[in-house]
Formats: sequence, structure tokens, C-alpha cells
Amino acid sequence: MQRLKTTLSLGLVSLACMIAPSHAQTAETVTIYSSRIEQLLKPTLDRYTQETGVKINLLTDRGGSLAERLAAEGASSPADVLITVDMGNLWSAAERGLLQKVDSPTLNANVPANFRDPGSRWWGLSQRERTIFYAADRVQPSQLSTYEDLADPKWKGKLCLRTGKQAYTQSLTAMLLAKHGVEKTETIAKGWVANLAGDVFTNDTSMLQALAAGQCDVSIINTYYYGRLLDKEPQFGEKVKLFWANQGVEGDGAHVNLSGGGVTAHAKNPEGARKLLEWLSSKEVQAAYVNGTFESPINQQAEADPIVQAWGKFTPSPLNAADIGSQQPEAIRLLDRVGYR
Repeated sequence: MQRLKTTLSLGLVSLACMIAPSHAQTAETVTIYSSRIEQLLKPTLDRYTQETGVKINLLTDRGGSLAERLAAEGASSPADVLITVDMGNLWSAAERGLLQKVDSPTLNANVPANFRDPGSRWWGLSQRERTIFYAADRVQPSQLSTYEDLADPKWKGKLCLRTGKQAYTQSLTAMLLAKHGVEKTETIAKGWVANLAGDVFTNDTSMLQALAAGQCDVSIINTYYYGRLLDKEPQFGEKVKLFWANQGVEGDGAHVNLSGGGVTAHAKNPEGARKLLEWLSSKEVQAAYVNGTFESPINQQAEADPIVQAWGKFTPSPLNAADIGSQQPEAIRLLDRVGYR
């Protein structure tokens, strides 16, 4: 009987040892600072917890505020991952030392080279295309070509644009700076300002509605705003149509901004942070990550929303996102110089 009790006790100890690592793994936590809207991101993160047992702590705020918070917290920051939008924000976070270099063949395989940091500090997680839109009853597609062409006097009084204080305008200007340099980009921006149909707009949805109402004929807009309108009002597509800018010219392409993420410099769980980013960039998860956003998946093997697919294939700018992001400070100065408010 004593031998039986001893055997049972040893067995229970062995079983406890086998179970213990599982409990430790289940208790693992990854803390995310994100400027992405919580209701868009949280369902995907909940799925990660269900699949892996990893608990996610999510804090959301504006991109600039999160970067300042990370900088102020320093080594005491609880954040493992930073997820933010816009190439300029990603580039700035890396240059300020807020993100660490990560060796991940998986992320490099999932994310095209021009949509990730050459220094392996951040990766795009979704594409946010910014292209030309036009009033279908007043403009023919054959009249359209490039962002640069919208500075031509033929568009005088016909152009709607978003304020230069907004990151999307700054990023597009930064792309032109990376491609053309300061002098030519300044000429283009001056032409845009000269061609404005009225005051600049504070949001893209208002510009789409202005096109439909006849306040202007052409505009430059993020495609996902168009997707949101079409989802609610499919017939809107008869009034306003999308044109992929800068196609058919070798070495050129439409401007693509990003949402993206990286592992923070002082991550307490860098391994868990890397695994989460790899999972978010995977083909199987990308559809969920962009669900309801009308953005395009960063992983070229994943399928976009049917509304997005209907816009057709396009060639994106081959410029590296980091090269564009690095031009953001100069883009802000340039827009101010030419009176683009």
C-alpha cells in the first residue's frame, strides 16, 4: 500500500511538472500601443488569444501621442508592439529609437520589400492607396494620368484637395519628393494650389461628396473612404469613379501609404511581439485584419474585400516606404512654403 501511495505521489508530481509549462504559456501577455481604431483591431486580437492563449493588453491613442508616450516611458514602458498608421510615423518611430531590429524571415516573406523598413524595425500590415477620383459625368478617364498632371492649368478651378496639415497629403508630397526632389515637387504643389476649386477639405469623405455634387471635377483621395461609401450606397459608384494614378510609366506607380507595426525598443516580451506581428501578416489572418476597413492586404497571397477587388489591379510606387517616410519633415515645410493650407 505504501509503495502504491509513493507511486501515485510521484505520478502526480510528474503530471504537475508536465502541466506547469502549459499554464505559463497560457499566461503569456503582449502589450500593444496602437493608433488603429480599437473596434477594427480588437476582434483580430481576440482571435489570436483564442488560438494561442496569449493575453493581449491593448492601449489606443493617436500615433503622435503614442510615440511621445513611448519616448517618455523609456525602459519602463510596458509596450511590446507599436501599431500605427502612415509611413512618416513608422519612419519617425524607428529613427527615434522607439523600435528595435527584429530578424524575421516570416515577416520578410509576408511583406513586400518596399513596404517594410530596410533596417528590419517595422513592417506594413495593410495598404492604404491614395489615388485620383473623378466626377463620372464631367471627366473621361482618358483625360487623367498622374498626380503631377493635376498641376496643369487645364484643371484650374476643378481640383479638390485635402488639407496639407493632414498626414495623407504630407505622405503623398513626400513620395513626390523622393521621386522628383524639392524643386520639381514645389512646382507641382504650387500648381495644385492654383487649380483648387475652393478651400481645402478636412476629410476625404467630404471631397467624394463634393465631386458628386459638382463642386469640383477631380480629387486625390484614399480608396478606403470610397469603399465605405460604396458599402452603404452602391449607386454612388455611378457618380464618382476611381482612376489608378501613374500607371503605365516604367518605374512609376500609385501612392500607397501603410498601417504597420514593430517591436518596441524596450519590449518585455519581444519574442511574443514578433510572433504576433508574423501572425498578423500571414495570408490566413490578413483578410480579418483589413475586414471592414476597405484597405488592401499587405500579404499579396491574401484576398481583399470584393468591393476593393472590383477596382482592379494596379501598380504601386516602387519607392521604399522608409525613403518616403524620411521626406515627411521636408514635405510639411514645402506645403507651407507654397501656401497649401
